[in-house]
Amino acid sequence: MIRSPFITAHATDPDWRTALARCLGRLERDLKAVVARGAPVEFTLGWCYLTDHFADAAEEMLAELQHRLPGVHWTGTVGIGIAASGVEYIDEPALALMLAPLPRTAFRLFSGRQPLHPEDFAAHTALVHADGSAPDLQELLPELAERTATGYLFGGLSSARTRTLQIADAVLTGGLSGVAFSAEVGIVSRVTQGCQPLGPQRAVTRAENNVVITLDGQPALACALKDLGLKNDAPTNEMAVALSSTLVGLRRSIEYEESNAGAPGRFGTDTLVRHIVGLDPRSRVLAVAEEVETGTRLAFCRRDPEAALADVERIATEIRDELATGGQRVAGAIYVSCVGRGGPHFGSPDAEMQAISRVLGEMPLVGFFAGGEIARDRLYGYTGVLTVFTMAA
Repeated sequence: MIRSPFITAHATDPDWRTALARCLGRLERDLKAVVARGAPVEFTLGWCYLTDHFADAAEEMLAELQHRLPGVHWTGTVGIGIAASGVEYIDEPALALMLAPLPRTAFRLFSGRQPLHPEDFAAHTALVHADGSAPDLQELLPELAERTATGYLFGGLSSARTRTLQIADAVLTGGLSGVAFSAEVGIVSRVTQGCQPLGPQRAVTRAENNVVITLDGQPALACALKDLGLKNDAPTNEMAVALSSTLVGLRRSIEYEESNAGAPGRFGTDTLVRHIVGLDPRSRVLAVAEEVETGTRLAFCRRDPEAALADVERIATEIRDELATGGQRVAGAIYVSCVGRGGPHFGSPDAEMQAISRVLGEMPLVGFFAGGEIARDRLYGYTGVLTVFTMAA
């Protein structure tokens, strides 16, 4: 059980040494304050999220962290943007650190170098950082989820313009890594969608691989044009322009049958949002960036900043209410958001972080803007995944 809040520090500076020194100075002051309160707390796990401006210095940064804070195990990754309590650093040199006082028996780092084996550690949940170019990622996530008691993963794909990397007590590339937690570590996690449906959820009645041929027995392209308010004989270039800003929300048929109570006009957390990557006006079919099975439910959608921000507050409210019901509070939090979100998308700096703070208050939080978000055993897009670690109120 977590008995003390996490501590965090974040900084931006063109020189990674200066940014790291500021963060370490803050952490060391907070550590001294914890000791002064007389609480016998040992901080054992650390997160390090850095923007890609600092990617080439990752090995030196980790070595300094390990030197200054011996005994702490480190996890993390790189992002085009990172997040901290109430603030986002997007496309600027920045660093965010967080320390947690977890029992050493309550977590286990894993990577390709040190795989997670159920016989060695009873994993309940797991935080995952992954390389989006890993060819077998779609198979690796369900396989990893099966090694946990709940099947629940949370995290995201590294994002960078140059070098992607992960941290698991070493700087790594490729595959996936992260931290598994035992049942002793309580978490509450929610997924927020960033898109709104434009029309009804249709049944995929014929598909081959990633090509959707018919929806509700009608040509897929004809259904798309109808939901977008375009004529069926619209010029090809007009179709292409309209579809270039349109996405599809996909729900597997079994999920649709088991959970068909979502609010009208809003996607549930079981919806995967994917790009339309091609169309054929002659055969009236669409290609999407995901293999699609017959029976899948599909709705055409567009990104909606206003609705997405309201949905961030909704999931934060759900977490707050669940914590209150269980007599718990937040010890620390991780927020992983899509690189297509953040302040530039919402029209104001720090929009998502401030929405979370409005509901949950100031709390220790770090995160990053990912090339894809992980929740349960699946890879999402245009979403945010907020996960809080709990402690007694």
